This record gives sequence, C-alpha cells and structure tokens, in this order.
Amino acid sequence: MESVVANNPIAKRAHYSPPWADVSIIGIAGSSGSGKSTLSRAIVSKLNLPWVVILSIDSFYKTLDAESSKKAFRNEYDFDSPDFSEMSNVEDAMVVQFIEQKLLEKSKHHRAALTRLELEAQTESLSDKVVILDPTPQLRGMNTIIQDIDTSSEDFIFYFDRLAALVVEQALNNVVFRSTTISTPAGYRYNGVRAAGEVSAVILLRGGAAFETGLRRVIPDCRSGRVLIQSNIRTGEPELHYNELPSDIAKHESVLVFDAQMSSGGSALMAVQVLVDHGVSQDRIVFATYSAGRMGLHRLTKVFPEITVVVCNVVQDIEERWVEKRYFRC
Repeated sequence: MESVVANNPIAKRAHYSPPWADVSIIGIAGSSGSGKSTLSRAIVSKLNLPWVVILSIDSFYKTLDAESSKKAFRNEYDFDSPDFSEMSNVEDAMVVQFIEQKLLEKSKHHRAALTRLELEAQTESLSDKVVILDPTPQLRGMNTIIQDIDTSSEDFIFYFDRLAALVVEQALNNVVFRSTTISTPAGYRYNGVRAAGEVSAVILLRGGAAFETGLRRVIPDCRSGRVLIQSNIRTGEPELHYNELPSDIAKHESVLVFDAQMSSGGSALMAVQVLVDHGVSQDRIVFATYSAGRMGLHRLTKVFPEITVVVCNVVQDIEERWVEKRYFRC
C-alpha cells in the first residue's frame, strides 16, 4: 500500500480535509470476525489520516442475558442483526463520547510529536525562506520601546505601527515584480518595476489586526480577508472559527498573511492551509509576524516549504502572546 500512495498524486493531496467540507461516513460490511476493524485501522494508519475516527458497532452491542449467551456460544446469535444492537444510542451520547476519546488520544500523540520537533528545532538551522529583519540601530531602538514594560500605550501603538510598516515593506520585497517603463514629469524615460498582479492580505484575528495601520500606510487600497483561529482549551489543537476571504483570492499574484506572534505555529499552519484549500499556491504566500519561535518557524517551513516567512524577532518558543493585549489595551 505504501508504494501505491507514493505514486498516487491524488493520495498525496488527500492528506487534509478542510473544516468546511462535508463529513464523510464510510461503512464497511462483513460478517463477525471477518477483519473489518483490522482493515480499517490499517488503511487509516497507512494513509496517515489522524482526523479519521473508526467507529466500531461492536462497542454498542446489548448486554447478553443467560439465554442469549448460550446462543452466542452455539454460534446461533447474529451480532450483525439490528435487533441485537442499541442503534438508538449510536446517534447519541455514546458515539460522542467514543469520538471525543479517540480524538483526545490522537491529540496526545500529536503533542508528543511536537515535543520531539522542539528538541530538533533548537539545533537545526532555519530555512532559507525565513527572512529576519536586519537588527539596525533604528530597529533595535523601536524594539526597546515596544518591549519596555514602562512604555505608555500611546507610544507602544505609535512605534509598533512604525515597525509594522517596515515588516510590510520587507514582505513586499518577496512579491513578484515585472519590469516596466514609464515617463517622468520632466519627460525622461524610467525603467522600473510594478507588482505582477494584485497583492492582498489576510489578517489572523485578533493579533494580526495590529498590522492593519502599517499595512494601510504601505498599500492603502489593499484588499484584505480575515481568519479567526483559536486553540482548543482541552486539547490545545487549533480550531477554525471564522474565515472571510476575497472570492477571487486564488487569482491574486501574492497574499500577505499577518499575525502579531507565532510560537508553536499551529494557527499559522491552519491559516496557510486554508489559503491553499482556496486555491492559493504556496509560493504566492508570504507570512509576516512581529515575533516567532524557532519551533514554529521550523514547523511552518517544513510543512509548506515554498512559502516565505518574514519575522522581526526570533524569540523563545514558550513566549506567551502579549502584543495584541498591549496594542488593543485589553
């Protein structure tokens, strides 16, 4: 099966189901003990489908009384008959509890994998696609003001907007430009460049909204969309709650994605995947953020090696989100 998956382009692309897609239910029929559950687990394991839940009806059989137990030992009890299962409960709390338990187990395995990745990220060099702003005296001075606990709210917002504009400018350096020739007011010809197509932006709420003032200073007429991704309190997994994107975003030449901070990279991964699902190719996506941890940068560039990441500061992976709290004063 591994060779089939490796040579099948459809199988390579089918590694993710968008959260807005319809839920698929696949039924596997067969007599008791025929290997239905074993086959299902093998398929899910080989295709690496961690979000798929195997729901075995065996878990919902009625408790056998003495007479039914004797029939079962005589192989006269049909476990596959609807009369011998509590099908009404399959659609109720038992199914929900079973699915939640399976998803929690998968979440634990996922977090263990993240821990291993964090250890690797501490020694591995960053991808060439990660662009870090040069720590010029001006940039370091603004960072000092922004990160100073004694800085007033007014000064924090003013200097963060200045720095955000610089991040946007750096992000635009990774947009595709084409040569063009124009006429100057003095009548001369100037050989310059223009953006190859429309450049739009996607704001990751709510932290990414701190970049909007800087974005409007650089691209006043930039079309933008919004995506809200929050971590599940119980599992820590990112969950998509809202997305509003330009209807023709797949045709845009470049898409800039903004978030104030990135630590583990879970929200960034989902945001980029949302864009990919809407038809935006990886090489046209530029992810820009004020600060990011090495683990998050490694995760993002390993899963999406063709995107460009622009970051102002590389910080510790455990740094909590604080920028939006100071920027929006709440």
